[in-house]
Amino acid sequence: MASSVNLAVKLGNLIFKNPVLTASGTFGYGLEYERFLDLNRLGGFVVKGLSVAEKLGNKPPRIVETPCGMLNAIGLQNIGVDRFIEEKLPKMADLNTHIIANIYGTEVAEFVEIAEKLDKEKLVSAIEVNVSCPNVSAGGALFGKDPDMVFVLTSSIKKVTKKPVIVKLTPNVEDIAFIAQAAQSGGADAVSLINTITGMVIDTKTKKPVLANKTGGLSGPAIYPVGVRMVYETYKKIKIPIVGVGGIYNADVALQYIMAGASLIQVGTANFIDPSITVDIIKGIEEFLANEGIESVSSLIGVAHSE
Repeated sequence: MASSVNLAVKLGNLIFKNPVLTASGTFGYGLEYERFLDLNRLGGFVVKGLSVAEKLGNKPPRIVETPCGMLNAIGLQNIGVDRFIEEKLPKMADLNTHIIANIYGTEVAEFVEIAEKLDKEKLVSAIEVNVSCPNVSAGGALFGKDPDMVFVLTSSIKKVTKKPVIVKLTPNVEDIAFIAQAAQSGGADAVSLINTITGMVIDTKTKKPVLANKTGGLSGPAIYPVGVRMVYETYKKIKIPIVGVGGIYNADVALQYIMAGASLIQVGTANFIDPSITVDIIKGIEEFLANEGIESVSSLIGVAHSE
């Protein structure tokens, strides 16, 4: 019976009722999806990335569809951390699920300022740090490509918050496990991987890139094998939990991430196609466990590594 299956998983001192979360940037602030599904069914959701001040994002066009995916260059548009705390969080007070705040900045001090504010908010369960951002103090180099930057950023954030810190890693590096180790050394409670893969689409009629930003982040089913591979490569090289994300569109792909070593998974682009897809994925995982006679989803974490 599926009802006897245990879907609960742990991340630090947090217990998630199931391993299915939503990915930042694809689920708004969560509230926008309330008419499509019961948010309480989710293990949790990750809100749109928050900056110190309100940000309008990039000029359009900002999205283009690709085979089995999409390319986006939204530019991290958001209302800013203060408005999020004042306007959005109070509306989430009655939810019975984990709310994870994704944050980003262009300098370490900005990340620290946002984390310090969110640390005071009881409704926020954890903080996810987007390190796929340019560090203006380092000449525009991406935080996530430099292990030293990742270490400094993570350790700086950990000094101002007691909430679990999840570092979201970019796949656009030579060795993502090495970057994950730097995050772990900096005190990260978990890492999430992967973020989008940098790509470009050119309009052959205009002979110019379609996106105003020229490049964008590739997401959707096309990237899931890359994400699974990177989770697999990272699993045995760190001791902290991994949150798997990238191209998850059904329960089978979610289970692949878990078997590769992910404790939790995030559903992103698939939310645009079917806003209630996360509930179907939860049901699919539950049915798989019941059919296989497996009592707990946590027993599947990393099984693909077994000899």
